[in-house]
Amino acid sequence: MEKMKSVNNSNKGLWDCPRFKYSKDTQELIQVMMQESRLTNFQQRQINKELKKGGALPLICNPTSSTASAKPGLRISTGPVLSSRPQRRTAEKCRAGDSYTRESFRPSATRDLEKEKRRLQNIFATGQEETQPSPSHTRPANRVEDSEIDRFQEVLDEIEERRHFLEEMNALGRGSQYHHIINTEISQKIRELEVIDRTRSEAMRMKEEKQVEEKL
Repeated sequence: MEKMKSVNNSNKGLWDCPRFKYSKDTQELIQVMMQESRLTNFQQRQINKELKKGGALPLICNPTSSTASAKPGLRISTGPVLSSRPQRRTAEKCRAGDSYTRESFRPSATRDLEKEKRRLQNIFATGQEETQPSPSHTRPANRVEDSEIDRFQEVLDEIEERRHFLEEMNALGRGSQYHHIINTEISQKIRELEVIDRTRSEAMRMKEEKQVEEKL
């Protein structure tokens, strides 16, 4: 009988643990915190109840009721259903987009390559451009000078155009593909400028000598 009493007393000690008692300072601090937090009367009553019982303070206090708030209902989307499987784009859609857009070199106005080749060969061979026969077989000197000046400026523009194109390709990371070709063309254009300059200087010298002879 005594053994049964001892067992009952031991079981009672396990389940009926003594409650924690909050100090007066702690209770006053909690009261101040509740006022500063602007809790509702219902929330304050819940906390005060636990303070008196010595229980653990609730982590979440419902503002008006002790029952848990109802979970929001699931919204049913009425929009189009997207397939989880990847879809292939058709060739027309790919071409219609910007995926196939690439930069292209826009050269200057095309000229007769054979004619240009003969002209350059004549310049390298004789040091001057081949004169084109005219119906009157005469051409004013100022017109020849104008044509040389126009060609000189045209070559300068072509050099600048190629340099600008090479800069664009370098910015795109493709400069190595065009570096040798463009620099070769620029070197050829520079030699052509030198030939034009010598030809023009020789023409000016001959013109001045002729004017001096006419004065004498």
